[in-house]
Order: sequence, then structure tokens, then C-alpha cells
Amino acid sequence: MKYSGKKVAVLGAGLSGTAAALLLRSEGAEVTVLDSADENRLLKSTLDNLRSRGVTVRSGPAAENDRSPCDLVVLSPGIDPLSPLATNFSARKIETIGELELGWRSVEEPVIAITGTNGKTTTTELLAQMLNACGQSTIACGNIGKPLCEVALEDRDLYVLTVEVSSFQLETISTFRPTVSVWLNFAPDHLDRYRSVAEYRAAKLRIFENQTAEDVAVVNAGESLPKIAARAVTFSAYANRADFRFEAGSIVYQNQPVLRMADLKLRGSHNIENVMATLAVGLARGLTFEQMVPPLHTYEPRPHRCEFVREVGGVTYINDSKATNLDAVEKALLAQNRKVILIAGGKDKGFTFETLRPLVSEKSRAVILIGEMATRICEDWKDAVACEIANSLADAVERAHAIAQTGEVVLFSPGTSSFDMFKSYADRGDQFRALVHALPK
Repeated sequence: MKYSGKKVAVLGAGLSGTAAALLLRSEGAEVTVLDSADENRLLKSTLDNLRSRGVTVRSGPAAENDRSPCDLVVLSPGIDPLSPLATNFSARKIETIGELELGWRSVEEPVIAITGTNGKTTTTELLAQMLNACGQSTIACGNIGKPLCEVALEDRDLYVLTVEVSSFQLETISTFRPTVSVWLNFAPDHLDRYRSVAEYRAAKLRIFENQTAEDVAVVNAGESLPKIAARAVTFSAYANRADFRFEAGSIVYQNQPVLRMADLKLRGSHNIENVMATLAVGLARGLTFEQMVPPLHTYEPRPHRCEFVREVGGVTYINDSKATNLDAVEKALLAQNRKVILIAGGKDKGFTFETLRPLVSEKSRAVILIGEMATRICEDWKDAVACEIANSLADAVERAHAIAQTGEVVLFSPGTSSFDMFKSYADRGDQFRALVHALPK
């Protein structure tokens, strides 16, 4: 067992940290899980499970000040490398890797890794559904579903692993090497974690770091990327010079139409590119279009992604709570062909909404703002569109209902994260959906 007798500190007691700790214990390591949160804020069932497997757990100040000797540190993606919990170890020059890297070292199957500011989850799920239907058994995991370390613990007969990877996970890789990497897109985000957009981009670019000429990189032709060693396959819904293009309503490969978007349940130009990337990966895996297209026809979009909720009095309500950055809001607005009452705002992630002002002015008749960012967004947009600040999401929905006119769209596309008011984007979207369903007919 490769970690037998090693003393390992796992930082973070969430899903990723728990999976890493249990994998390490199965390999014979002496494991301590450390989390800055007080113990009463951590899940009791998780702590009980860890301790029953022989894992030591420390929390709060005792975790941040732990000086126990260790051979390796495993960092959960939710833990900032510059946090006191992490710098306590980095200052001592102890080797630190991430949960993704640890899982990678323990799996035997080839990995398809998908990154991008937006569209990662949809593309990962599309790929998993398509590959399974085509006889290449896989599981969608990583940044969605099960952490890679949990998959490594399971006895599954898989051909390949379909892994969504975030910038937080890629920060701490060293040998992680996908046989197929996917770069969907890039836009400013997570500036509450990174010191600059360039630093965020550099973290994401690490997906290509260990690939060789034997590997494949599926990349957006509209992106300016550094030279990469892997063989590139390009896609774009906008550029003509790409391996996969969009023409007359169809995705085209080498000048031959292979799939009509109207036959799918996905809508919007961003989803055209997600489907293109999926087809490109399938091609790299040796599949034919005849095999790949039928399972894509049956894919159902996940909630909170431009999800139709209800029509009330001729007004359509759309839940796009997954829009946690400006690029996602832009795509949601571009997908609308009717005037919009936009509900936006949330946690301050360190970026301005100024760049969206022309599009918001063009697409929206009014904007209702919520959360920490409400006043700042209002300053950015007040000269372009009528703006109101609501006290809560319920207040925002009531205001939108009062001013929306027949034929318009109420679009809930926050443009930032939810943690100032909600548990998650899913909780935020669920609350929006419930409030819309509670509106009188």
C-alpha cells in the first residue's frame, strides 16, 4: 500500500476531504482531518464516519494551529492555499497536493477532464450519458457528483472516467494527466479567491500541463491559448475556422452536418458549444456520429440553467440561478428574444458588472437587484436601465410580477454566487421556483 505508515493531514472536512481521508486510510496512512470551522458547524454524521474509520479530526483554532509532524498534506478544493489552515503547512515546506491529484494517483482508468468558466457540468453529464449509451462505461465525477478519491475507492468496471475539474482543483496538481482535456471557455470569475484574472486563468490552464502528443485537447477556437503539447481538436459556434462549426442550424464537422440542434432539448449558443465539445471527445474516443447522436437527443437539461418555471399572465419566468458570473448572464440574456425583467445580484466576488451595461440596456426593460452587490450593480447600470433594489428574493419576485407585461420574460440570472443569502445556487434557484409557483394566476 503506497501510503502505508505515512502521516497525512487532510485539510477540509467536506465531501472532498472526507473522500481523500478514507482513501488514504484504505492505503494504510495515519490520517488527521483538519477544518477551521468549529465542530458544531460540521456534519456530525461525517465526523462519526471518519472517526469510526480511525481518522483523527480536529476543528477550529486547534486545527489552524496544529503543528503535528506529517509527510504529506492533501488540500480540499474549497480551502484557499493562502488561508491560515493551509499556510500552517506550506510555511514548513511540507509537500501539498489536492484531492484531485490524490485521486488521480489511485485510479487506473484513463481520464477525460472538462474545465471552463461555464458549461462544465452540462458537458460532463452529456459526455457521461453519451459514452455509457455507446458502450464505454463511465461515471461523471470530480467537481460534480462523487470526488475522484471516492471513485478510486469503489470497485467499478469502467472504461474511462469523465471528470469535471475546477480551477480550485487544478491549483494543486503535479502529475494529473488527462488523455482528453476539454477547454470550454474562459471569463473572469472567482476574484474573491484569486488576486487577478490572470492568476485564475493560469490555474485553469494547468489542465494541459502534463499532456503529451499522445493525448487530445478539445479546445474552443475562439480562445487564445498558449502552445499545448496535445493534439488539438477545435470547436466554435461563431468562428468558421474550427473542426466543429455551426451552420444553418446544424453542427458541422469537416463540412458535413452531423447534428441538428433543433432535435435536442438544449437551447442557446453556449449549449451548441457544449454539444460540439462532447462530440469531439467521442470522436477522440473512437466513436462514430451514428453512435453518438441518438443518446444526445434524450439528454434533459439540469435545473437552474435557463430553466422554464412557469408562465403567469403571459409572462414567462426563467430560473438561471446557476449563472454565478457575468459570462453566464450574458449568455442567458442573448438567448432571450423578448424584453426582459432581470433579477440579478448576490455575493461580492470582486468584479464589476459595468461590462454588461450595453447588453442589459438592449435586452432589459427593468432590473431588480438583490444581495451584497445590489448597490454596486445599480451604480454600474443606472444610466442604462431602470434599476430597483429589493430587500429579498421574495420582494424581487413580487416587484417583477407587478411590473412585467404580457409577452415579457422575468429572468433570474444573478451573475454572482449565492452565499450572502443562500446555501448554494441550487437553494437559491429552488426558492425562486417556489416563489414563482406561489404567484397568483
